[in-house]
Amino acid sequence: MIEADRDVCIGAGMCALTAPAVFDQDDEDGRVLVLDEQPPASEAGVVREAVELCPSGALTLRDT
Repeated sequence: MIEADRDVCIGAGMCALTAPAVFDQDDEDGRVLVLDEQPPASEAGVVREAVELCPSGALTLRDT
C-alpha cells in the first residue's frame, strides 16, 4: 500500500515521471496524487524507485 503525505510533498513530480500509472500531480497545486494505492506486482519496481526518488520523503510503502 502506498501512502502520500500531501502536506510534505513539494511537487517535484519525480513520482509521476517514474511511475505514471500509479502517481500523478494535482493540476491546482502540483502535489502528488496516488492513482492506485495498491498497484499490481508488475509496478512494484517503479513504485519503489519513485518512493526512493521523492526529494521530500512524502511517499511511504506499507506492507498489506
